[in-house]
Amino acid sequence: MEKLPELFLSRMREMLGEEYQAFLDSYDSPRVQGLRLNDQKQDKEMLEKICRRYFHLDKVPWTENGYYYEANDRPGKHPLHEAGAYYIQEPSAMAAACLLAPKPGQRVLDLCAAPGGKSTQLAAMLQGQGVLVSNEIHPARCRILSQNVERMGIANALVTNMDSAGLSLHFPEYFHRILVDAPCSGEGMFRKDEEACGEWSPEKVVLCGRRQLEILENAAGMLRPGGLLLYSTCTFAPEENEKTVEQFLQAHPEFSVEKTKGYEGFSQGHPEWVIPGPGRDELKDTFRIWPHKVLGEGHYMALLRKAGDEMADENKNEKSSRENAGKAGYRKRSGSRGAEDAFLADREGKESFLSFCRENLTGKSRNGQGDFPWENGGGEYLMFGDQLYYGPFGLKKLSGIRVLRPGLQLGTFKKGRFEPSHALALYLKKEEVSAAADFPADSDAVLGYLRGETLPAPEGIRKGWVLTAAEGLSLGWAKAAGGTLKNHYPKGLRWF
Repeated sequence: MEKLPELFLSRMREMLGEEYQAFLDSYDSPRVQGLRLNDQKQDKEMLEKICRRYFHLDKVPWTENGYYYEANDRPGKHPLHEAGAYYIQEPSAMAAACLLAPKPGQRVLDLCAAPGGKSTQLAAMLQGQGVLVSNEIHPARCRILSQNVERMGIANALVTNMDSAGLSLHFPEYFHRILVDAPCSGEGMFRKDEEACGEWSPEKVVLCGRRQLEILENAAGMLRPGGLLLYSTCTFAPEENEKTVEQFLQAHPEFSVEKTKGYEGFSQGHPEWVIPGPGRDELKDTFRIWPHKVLGEGHYMALLRKAGDEMADENKNEKSSRENAGKAGYRKRSGSRGAEDAFLADREGKESFLSFCRENLTGKSRNGQGDFPWENGGGEYLMFGDQLYYGPFGLKKLSGIRVLRPGLQLGTFKKGRFEPSHALALYLKKEEVSAAADFPADSDAVLGYLRGETLPAPEGIRKGWVLTAAEGLSLGWAKAAGGTLKNHYPKGLRWF
């Protein structure tokens, strides 16, 4: 790899002492690669069994659904990837969401969310219940984030394109959990990303520290009393880690470091992760992941608790949120598709969608946990031009917020008829639709479908919407007629 900056090495030598050589030697080792199974798509045991047919998997010890894969595996260019069976994610990066550990039903914010690894992991922990706001300040990265949220079949997420200061004006003391995976100098990724190594400088470290503190300040006001905030970086610099957290704690005495040594992913076999940096004693309860100690890249994490009762005034807050959601004026990012202000869908629009459901869905509840999200009465049907969405439960008024995805896209109205969206296909499970065409993931049929080809209809499927699947995992829609399946896989996603 590119030669490591001398000033960086000098500082690491001082920080690590006798461990410095082992740290330096880790850069001569090949980087490890990981993926995280999406158990919202399929039962975890079955999903693991399916993926092991195609990839060599070894368990990542600090997260339930994380696995290493071998260098000769190619999970990024595989039909199971398009089906949202897994998210390719650096193994150490999987630890942050595990440490924050949101519970189903909570309101969660991922403030710096692109490209979406941690957001989709948080969504899996919510199990379709509660609200996830995935925010990204950079428009291009925000579009990638939105695509990944869609691919993983997430229904209860809102994707926003705001800076932290602007977002904080709309969500005072609203979230139970906040993840701040802050933009940083990227020192922990030097082995993985040589470009980050070339862009490093001491000045960038100082600049990142200032920006991180500003983001934390804005996040603090959005966390409800008693809530948890997880601050994480992929850098070794104390100026971006312990010193940033220490400055934040000095300015916010209502926050304290949460003691997390009981968390099994860290206490079982990995106490050596922690090499405390400078700062007050309580910072010893924050975590560093070192590449010479584990199979993963470098990370830092600090879990912070805001003083107060997390459940205080919860009923009042929920009532206010529902009322505001009903009056919300959603606004898309300027220049994005259908830039009109969204509005609540009328009865005719909702009925057209529900008619599609009656004709094409089985009505079976998901894993015995309840009905489809649009049947629980907690959210809102929203129109973005000719597109129908179902917004998640409990969102406050979003007038003035740039929104790329206000929930689950259900479909589009074309010439007076309703056409289901690709996002809806990826959300649905095979057993939830009346007609499905399921093929082996490595079959010619699946590869042809991903290329946009017309397929022969399986026996018994005659007419109407058909969910195409690989190994039982939904890929997208087709429409049966005359013994064939007309391909509705989005043109922009097709393989060539």
